[in-house]
Amino acid sequence: MNVDKKPSANQYSNSFAPLRQTLFAVLWVATVIGNTGSFVRDVASSWLMTDLSTSPAAVALVQAAATLPIFLLAIPAGVLADILDRRKFLIGIQLLLACTSACLMLLQAAGLQSIASLVALTFLGGIGAALMGPTWQAIVPELVDRENLKSAVALNSLGINIARAVGPALGGLVLASLGAAFTYGIDVISYLFVIAALIWWPRPVTQQDELSEKFGGAFRAGLRYARASRDLHIVLLRAFLFFALASSVWALLPLVARGVLGGGAGFYGMLLGAVGLGAIIGAIFIPKIRDRLGADGLLLLAAFVTASVMVFLAFAPAQWMAVVALLLLGTAWISALTTLNGVAQAILPNWVRGRSLAIYLTVFNGAMTAGSLAWGGVASAIGVPLTLVAGAVGLVIVGLVAHRIKLPGGDEDLVPSRHWPEPLTAAPVENDRGPVLILIEYRILVEERGEFLKSLARLSFERRRDGAYAWGITEDASDPELILEWFLVESWAEHLRQHHRVSKADADVQAEVLRFHKGEGKPRVRHFLSFNHPLKGRV
Repeated sequence: MNVDKKPSANQYSNSFAPLRQTLFAVLWVATVIGNTGSFVRDVASSWLMTDLSTSPAAVALVQAAATLPIFLLAIPAGVLADILDRRKFLIGIQLLLACTSACLMLLQAAGLQSIASLVALTFLGGIGAALMGPTWQAIVPELVDRENLKSAVALNSLGINIARAVGPALGGLVLASLGAAFTYGIDVISYLFVIAALIWWPRPVTQQDELSEKFGGAFRAGLRYARASRDLHIVLLRAFLFFALASSVWALLPLVARGVLGGGAGFYGMLLGAVGLGAIIGAIFIPKIRDRLGADGLLLLAAFVTASVMVFLAFAPAQWMAVVALLLLGTAWISALTTLNGVAQAILPNWVRGRSLAIYLTVFNGAMTAGSLAWGGVASAIGVPLTLVAGAVGLVIVGLVAHRIKLPGGDEDLVPSRHWPEPLTAAPVENDRGPVLILIEYRILVEERGEFLKSLARLSFERRRDGAYAWGITEDASDPELILEWFLVESWAEHLRQHHRVSKADADVQAEVLRFHKGEGKPRVRHFLSFNHPLKGRV
């Protein structure tokens, strides 16, 4: 999949086709309501903190408390999304979030809210968000036909931005007129809609087979893939650099609205609503801009626009001008989010998509958390306006430098090739037996050894991504044409999974390696089983 490929007219005409499927439509509406409630709650918490403390560091702590759990738990959540009943798991998460908002509501109504309780309950809500994110992404293929999958993903993004546009504005209005306790109550009610929709969903029971992954093995497999994927490393680096610097405007926005621009709770909600509206507008024009600039150019443009808005806000413009600036910020923000997330989606095979996207979410929220804490501390020392200017300058400089590290194209065919033959065994092998040593014997002409080793080095990344925790090459001391490739997999079941993970793009790399083999037939492949049973704790 190429993220820069221009959508066809048919794709545009089918953009809303998933909504004609009742199951998807019901859950989509429910998630829009649920996300709207979450944004209402976030407005109340951010603004309430400015009442409890005027310290920029304390205000930024709310943002950090919301994003830190996602940084810590996104990867385990991605694994859980693959091994648990997703419907029941989501219902449990919604109950957790409803109880959290109910506690916020009761504490505020009783006048017992404190900085500690607000931060603690915000952190608990962040845990729910961390567990929910990968799971919602994972259920989309279950809700729509395969041909409507891309449109369903796009509609989910649209739904989030609708909630982002409506929720903050509604939250600011309710907060200003009825108070924080009533605002939290709206969030509690929104979860009831989501829970009802999930209970109504007649999801079939997930069937497990003998190769179904367990938590520990799936967790290690996800980490191995992320460690070996150079393309993913580039996406993660670009995401961290952008969001760590751009997080300053989000962490300090309540103080900008109140202290710099002299607004109230309603105005703060209006600013956040402008961001959401700008994101919706941006979603319409992003494909055309990306066709002209490419993914790298669009990300650089997003950095420039974000930095410009930050500098503009630092000079205390009129409130209506600030609202217009936040529209631009929303457009730039959604451009960066969709560009980086789209590239991440394009470079990931299906078998590890949830876990790798969870790693992406970990980096994203880690950057937001670290950035919020750091910029809050800087603002305490030099003030909010100078901090915004410093963040803007840093974002432009880093954006220009990072622009030289090009994002991967994402145009490789990651569909499983199924070209590996089933391994021959003298007797059935227990799935948890391991580790397994795989040996491949090549016969290579001495004069072609250099080029062969270069191709084999590229193949090593595929071996590690798909399951190997160690890899190497050796030569026969008595026969310089005999080259031995070896790699270790933690169990027999994991090696069988490896057979199903090899993609068509990987098959092309393997074909390049086999081109150098001069022996009769294909290289000899042998499997050796350890007497240790089983391997524990390898990554």
